[in-house]
Amino acid sequence: MPKIARRESPIIGFPEEDAQHLHHLHNNALVVSIRVGNYNMHRVLVDNGNSADIIYFPAFQQMRVDREWLILTNAPLVGFEGTKVFPLGVVTLLVTVGDYPQQITKDVTFLVVDYSSTYNAILGQPTLNSWKAATSTYHVMIKFPMDYRVGELQGNQVSTPECYISMLEMEDHQQTTCIEGQRTIAEPIEELEEVTLDESRPKRMTRIGTLASQPIRQAFAAFLRMNQDVFEWSHEDMPGIDPSVIVHKLNVNPASSPVRQKKQVFA
Repeated sequence: MPKIARRESPIIGFPEEDAQHLHHLHNNALVVSIRVGNYNMHRVLVDNGNSADIIYFPAFQQMRVDREWLILTNAPLVGFEGTKVFPLGVVTLLVTVGDYPQQITKDVTFLVVDYSSTYNAILGQPTLNSWKAATSTYHVMIKFPMDYRVGELQGNQVSTPECYISMLEMEDHQQTTCIEGQRTIAEPIEELEEVTLDESRPKRMTRIGTLASQPIRQAFAAFLRMNQDVFEWSHEDMPGIDPSVIVHKLNVNPASSPVRQKKQVFA
């Protein structure tokens, strides 16, 4: 049998030159932009610790993919807290990563999840293993072997903190909603007594507690009346404040006329 030349896979490495244009030190996640079908998808998290490739339902809807493409599945996703999320289904989409000519185009099977997330999709172990890809969070980059060369996909270091802040705000909102649903109205530890500060203006009053004795409450009320100038009921009670403290100014050239920008559509 004639010997067939064996083609060696290119060696993947991350030299220090790949990190020269980044801001250090950083602990940023690996967030990239890819092309899914005919759409450019931003805010895609690359997580080599995730056992599934996920696309979130809002992004799936914006791509206008027919729901008939979804294949039902009963396999749940389990998070860190043990919560189970059941996907809406499985869909296979054509994904392109990298810039020509260092790019690859392959089918990726995503789990479509109807869950709140600041990311549009997550690339996990199945795709990274099928691409034989290597990731480096220090270099914020993915590299994958190609024919006679190594392809690469650079992450977006700017969008990473934006995603993190959006996720924190989303979690705070969810926690507030959960707390408000179970919170009971707290009762005051003591009854409050209204004290009029100015007899000529009966609406200007405050409240003090009633646990103290009557002489102490009278002395406290007299003290508040003597120092009622510390209470401000409207902006008219605060003369002498420089308006520049509360005036917002735009640092623009007054000689330039304003221009209406075209509406920008983001992910």
